[in-house]
Amino acid sequence: MDKKTKKKIDVLHQRIATLRQQVAGMRKHNDDPNELRQMEQQLAAAEAEVAKLKAQ
Repeated sequence: MDKKTKKKIDVLHQRIATLRQQVAGMRKHNDDPNELRQMEQQLAAAEAEVAKLKAQ
């Protein structure tokens, strides 16, 4: 892995951590179910991108 890929993975890990906190908060205060689904989709997409980058 080159530096650029490692940096991108680090940024994605930070984004995943933030999204996980937001999803947990949204589950407690389930105001808008659509927004929760969108956040979960973003989280899944970020995790999939990390997996794809690590597979290279």
